[in-house]
Amino acid sequence: MSTMSALETLIDLAQRESDACAKRLAAAMKAVEDAEQKLQMLHGYRDDYANRLDAAMVAGITPFARQNFVAFLDKLDAAVNGQAEVIQHAQRKAEKEKKAWQESERKRLSYRTLTERAAAQALALDNKRDQKMMDDYAARSARRNSN
Repeated sequence: MSTMSALETLIDLAQRESDACAKRLAAAMKAVEDAEQKLQMLHGYRDDYANRLDAAMVAGITPFARQNFVAFLDKLDAAVNGQAEVIQHAQRKAEKEKKAWQESERKRLSYRTLTERAAAQALALDNKRDQKMMDDYAARSARRNSN
């Protein structure tokens, strides 16, 4: 019975670990989603600003104003590239958390399988004892009846 208790403790610990891994995975996936949304926003802002530059060029713009537009577009491009790196980092972290969760689930399921096997063995042992007791009772009854 102590084996079952130890396995139940292991299952409980594995469940807690699995739950914690699932929470970290959810947070990592949310971080990826947030980073992707921010990248989309930066792309939209950059496209809008590039359109403003095009409109200003058509309407006539001073070289100084054009230089400011181009410099800001360069900063937006750098921000877009930086955000793409943030996304890659967030995706790597999410993949790492996914693997950790999968491993914790594998461990939890292994413990559950061990528990099921131990329960099946205990049941088989109980059935064997019951059968032996019934056989012994039947043999004693047969001896008493033959006397």
